[in-house]
Amino acid sequence: MKPIVAIVGRPNVGKSALFNRIVGSRRAIIKDEPGVTRDVNYADTGALGRAFVLVDTGGFEPVTTSDMMAKVREQALLAIEEADVIVFLMDGRTGPVTQDREVAAILRKTGKKVIYAANKIDTKNLMPETAEFYSLGVDEVCPVSAEHGLGVAELIDRIVQALPGKAEEEAEDENIVKVAIVGRPNAGKSSLLNRLVGKKRSIVSEVPGTTRDSIDTLYVKGDKKYLFIDTAGIRKKGKISAKLETYAVISAIKSIDRCDIALLVIDGKDGFGVQDERIAGLLSDRGKACIIVVNKWDIVEKDDKTTKRYTDDIRHRAPFITYAPVEFVSALSGKRVVDIFGIVDDVMVEMGTKFKTSQLNDFLGKFVDHYSPPAYSGKEVKLYYATQTGTNPPRFTVFVNVPKGITDSYRRYLINSFREALKLSSVPIKMNFRARR
Repeated sequence: MKPIVAIVGRPNVGKSALFNRIVGSRRAIIKDEPGVTRDVNYADTGALGRAFVLVDTGGFEPVTTSDMMAKVREQALLAIEEADVIVFLMDGRTGPVTQDREVAAILRKTGKKVIYAANKIDTKNLMPETAEFYSLGVDEVCPVSAEHGLGVAELIDRIVQALPGKAEEEAEDENIVKVAIVGRPNAGKSSLLNRLVGKKRSIVSEVPGTTRDSIDTLYVKGDKKYLFIDTAGIRKKGKISAKLETYAVISAIKSIDRCDIALLVIDGKDGFGVQDERIAGLLSDRGKACIIVVNKWDIVEKDDKTTKRYTDDIRHRAPFITYAPVEFVSALSGKRVVDIFGIVDDVMVEMGTKFKTSQLNDFLGKFVDHYSPPAYSGKEVKLYYATQTGTNPPRFTVFVNVPKGITDSYRRYLINSFREALKLSSVPIKMNFRARR
């Protein structure tokens, strides 16, 4: 495993800004407001030939009566427990406060390597402001400006020096299945993640929109590896009243782009709504495999036909994603949650299946004989041959004399015919039509 470096500190000292500065991209949400980062955000990064995992934590409050902040503290402690190196970030403008002293005392007890840094030192004239932090009993304080980048290179040097002895770097494991957990706020995504991996990896709260950043969690089950990406709840654009929520939506969309397969979590109490349709469309447009997970099924009043009615409603409202398996679970009780792993495995097998060109052309000939494409501008549309041009999802190219002559209905006919013939029942299929040279 790559070494883990955790950035901790009280709220609003600039941890997310420093995280983004080191990673080199806007991965964490930034807003000048205490407590914006609530969950733990991970990113692979590296410097001077050393790769490591950087962790951005929520504002660490040593003692708090707030339920949300207590959970943030729990997450920060989890990151500290996992970390090989800890960057303790403080506000260089305010100097050390009581909370900083309490956090410093906690960190000393861990026995971990701790790098102390004072943020918001935006000019050289502010360097003397860091002197106060030596009262914490530390040997060195690194002055930095996460906003402007001053001192960050030096801080990264110290991080690399503090990393455990260099071992052989593991090549990226191509067998890891990346699973994004997406859906409307408060559908139970974080609860599902916690149930899947068997520990409190993501904050669970009844407050919609609790998860704002995406969280990556590696989980090994038997000989298989899964990277779960718990995303922020995707809201309707009309309901995004704050810039913060905009970042949350962007984060979720980027997480979908990163994944191999998505778990679209539906609130069983509310049913399949308009926003669920839009998220399903987002997954379809990006060619992502999907499992529709209907959560909170334990509290839904039902009879022996409720499951079928629910599934039929989803198929009717989202006909573009009818290939997605539908699973009814309870993240709270754990009922049928473990079955998701088997479905993910089956879907990923379909996603990676390759077919011989001869087999595809045998089927293509039968499909055309059964139903020929309509003429285009008085000209006969001829389909010459088909070949597979990719996997994840399966992609096929059909060579024709007039690509514009392929109507949407005929494209759907071919896709559905290939889906049935090739037994690709649970994955999206991409089909392109090109002119034969």
